Amino acid sequence: MLNLSSLTLGAHARLITKRSLSCCVKNHQKSADVPTTPEMHACEYEPEPYSGPSYEEILNIRSKNITPSKRAMYSKPMLLHQGKMQWLWDHEGNRYLDFFGGICTVGVGHCHPTVVESFTKQANKLWHTSNIFMHPNLHTYAEKLTATLPDELKVCFFTNSGSEANDIAMVMARLHTGAFDIISLRNSYHGASPYTVGLTAHGTWKHNVANGFGIHHVMNPDPYRGLWGGANCRDSLVQTDRSCECAEGQCQAGDNYLAQLEETLKHSCAPKIAAMFIEGIQGVGGTVQFPKNYVKGAYEMIRARGGVCISDEVQSGFGRIGSHMWAFQTHDVVPDIVVMAKSIGNGVAMGAVVTTQKLADSFARNVLHLNTYAGNPLATSAASAVLDVIEEEKLMENCTKVGGRMLKKLEKLRDEFSCVGDVRGKGLMIGVEMVVDKETRAPLPGDVMARMHDRTREMGLIIGRGSLVGNTFRIKPPMIVNDADVDFAVDVMRKAIYEYEETK
Repeated sequence: MLNLSSLTLGAHARLITKRSLSCCVKNHQKSADVPTTPEMHACEYEPEPYSGPSYEEILNIRSKNITPSKRAMYSKPMLLHQGKMQWLWDHEGNRYLDFFGGICTVGVGHCHPTVVESFTKQANKLWHTSNIFMHPNLHTYAEKLTATLPDELKVCFFTNSGSEANDIAMVMARLHTGAFDIISLRNSYHGASPYTVGLTAHGTWKHNVANGFGIHHVMNPDPYRGLWGGANCRDSLVQTDRSCECAEGQCQAGDNYLAQLEETLKHSCAPKIAAMFIEGIQGVGGTVQFPKNYVKGAYEMIRARGGVCISDEVQSGFGRIGSHMWAFQTHDVVPDIVVMAKSIGNGVAMGAVVTTQKLADSFARNVLHLNTYAGNPLATSAASAVLDVIEEEKLMENCTKVGGRMLKKLEKLRDEFSCVGDVRGKGLMIGVEMVVDKETRAPLPGDVMARMHDRTREMGLIIGRGSLVGNTFRIKPPMIVNDADVDFAVDVMRKAIYEYEETK
């Protein structure tokens, strides 16, 4: 195993160069198959005409009354006014296929009738009392939610967001263990609140204020962009183009990344630590998946030092990966704490921390905790309906089937175009990393990514962007999308990529 603490900068650079040159790189020629602009397939739903302020009025209000830190996506911001399942409409009546789901939040489709019915029924009875009073929705939802998790994880703390949920998880771990040091991965995103921004390891989200006291960021075990990666590291239908000599059941890349975690624990932390946070699959970081043995090995190391293991399932949870309800289950581990949000309410502001009775009791002994809105009747009515839809409509199976179709079609784009560096993901949580060329893996510049992103929107497709420099397309649609949706989305992406490559 390689100890990077002993590497000089020059040796480090030579290692990266050697790795890059050893990659299996093909000669990618410009495609002779010139794609036409894809034709969007039909939608039976008829939206209402837009009747709000004009686009210019909205821009004026935004400039005067909305903080400029709220930045809109695309060079020309979209003014959306209605949605139905996988579709969105703008103020001019243009229809878009939504493959970003409000940043991985609209899990079962915009205005899904089952969720609308449950929410509306509750809205006509009681909106809010605060959780200092009992209400049946809070309790029945807690029972329903914990039934999807391993037996040990049975106690819920409801919140308004994923950032708040991670805040609570940090405090819970520190109070329970009596330790302070917390580990998270570089390239991770766990929120932007004053507390969780310390956990987040993206310089783009950091501010010139004190943060991260007691938090240590360890090397990200990225099989594509990291120092180590092989031909079968990821739990995905599509692997990297890197080669390795690992025997079946082994992963040298994972072992090397675990060695780096051990180095940090030995040199930077007290003998006892509080916790380690790991996303099931990194979301904002660009849908990065870890070597198959990494998470299990990391859990063993953390627990050996008295810490608790925290799985951030804010983006990867609620069946999106298809094979399991929660991404941590693919790593053969059971966390001590699970943090969730986004798809939990299909767009209704809600989050949750689920933990063991032991940790919950420890927290209660140390803290008087209250959140005014947490678990209110409206939010839990929507969240309960979301779980019903996932089960009744077999959305996990759909994620596996439709997501698998999309991954394999995107893999063909990787093989066709020199700027498509990596395709990765599981179910309907997919990333497409764009590069200058496959040999150096240099990220595609931001202005090029922005133009390509704009083109996909112009053709009627909404996708996101992620990773440290925004060079990864993030694909996280509502889990109800079908084969026709996937085919259109991939055709749009192929057209946009082809246009860029023709201009090089």
